Amino acid sequence: MKYPFLIFSLLIGLTEGSPLSAQEKSLLWPVGETPFLNPPASEEEAPVLPSLQLYPTQGNENHSGAAVIICPGGGYGGLAIDHEGHQPAQWFNEQGVSAFVLHYRLGSQGYHYPTQLADVQRAIRFVRARADEYGLDPDRIAVMGFSAGGHLASMAATLSNREAYAPQDEIDEVSARPDFAILCYPVISMNSEITHGGSRKNLLGPEKVDDEALAASVSSEKNVTAETPPTFLFQTNADTAVPAENAVEFYLALRKSGVPAELHSYQDGPHGVGLYRGDPVLGTWSGLLANWLRANSFFSPPQPRVPLQGIVTLDGEPVSWGVLTFYPENEHLPITSIRVRRGKFSALEEVGPVVGRATLTFEGSIWEATGDPEDESVARDSLSPQNQAPIKIEVTPAMEPLKLDFLSK
Repeated sequence: MKYPFLIFSLLIGLTEGSPLSAQEKSLLWPVGETPFLNPPASEEEAPVLPSLQLYPTQGNENHSGAAVIICPGGGYGGLAIDHEGHQPAQWFNEQGVSAFVLHYRLGSQGYHYPTQLADVQRAIRFVRARADEYGLDPDRIAVMGFSAGGHLASMAATLSNREAYAPQDEIDEVSARPDFAILCYPVISMNSEITHGGSRKNLLGPEKVDDEALAASVSSEKNVTAETPPTFLFQTNADTAVPAENAVEFYLALRKSGVPAELHSYQDGPHGVGLYRGDPVLGTWSGLLANWLRANSFFSPPQPRVPLQGIVTLDGEPVSWGVLTFYPENEHLPITSIRVRRGKFSALEEVGPVVGRATLTFEGSIWEATGDPEDESVARDSLSPQNQAPIKIEVTPAMEPLKLDFLSK
């Protein structure tokens, strides 16, 4: 048998211990202990070993302590490792997030369910178990997937309690549940009316592709519960490879179960776009994702919030309709906007501003009250045109009601 020597060659540059520099790899299981491992087709070939490509941010100035496991798409027959793996990992690094690109096993290699679920569960456990090594918060680990990788990520989000493989070591003692899920034009359902046929065949295998009970058991819209993590979904209406019904049905299932979720469906755009940052419309989706992650305390651990109320006037008149926005000094913390109506505003603790220093901005109008055509909506980051100093607020647990008087002239 020659392939043990090929395994040794494959392991050059892989790790089983110390923290790594960007883009090195680590096997998910120690050599010889990978579950569901098929023998190679010939003595000259090495077996397929699932791994993580590592993009840590520890030591970087913007290191946030958050992490994401990225599952590239490819219909469970290939891996779109660049635009759905490497590029998103680099984007996350720009946000201060450590990224781990999952090289999971494929139907085209003779691997079918539950192998892929085993790989993603192990990947999440691997990152969580080594959180101290990489300077990570074990409670801020996301899973992200594109297309068929989105299906894999959705299984990770909904089937974390399903035992996909027998526990083997201390890594398998930690939770496989991701804290957030990010699903991009995902395959969700195995329902033949809306699924991606190639993904279903490659996942279930030629012998079980027509097994409707098995297909239903891995249709993620059927497996959503209140324990499913908060989820961000990105889709295009024009996608003909993976119809938008997949993302929509998952979103509706999340909504029914009370899971925080956000869905963005663009009118135009083909399947499989990745970040697509060169497109001035479709390329905005990653900015929406960043906003969602910040709002949901992914970039920083959840911080105390405070209830707040007060009065706002503009040119001496109560503001008819407007918004106050609190921007924390720490850019990783959530931004808070509070609606102003008839000169008053209030926010309960769970949606109030985060404790700490913040900059305040205002946008609003008094036209509804005055009817004066000169009273247009105004936006201000200072109290008046004469005083251009930014409005600084110290948000404290026992804040008194605020009284804010803005001038537009």
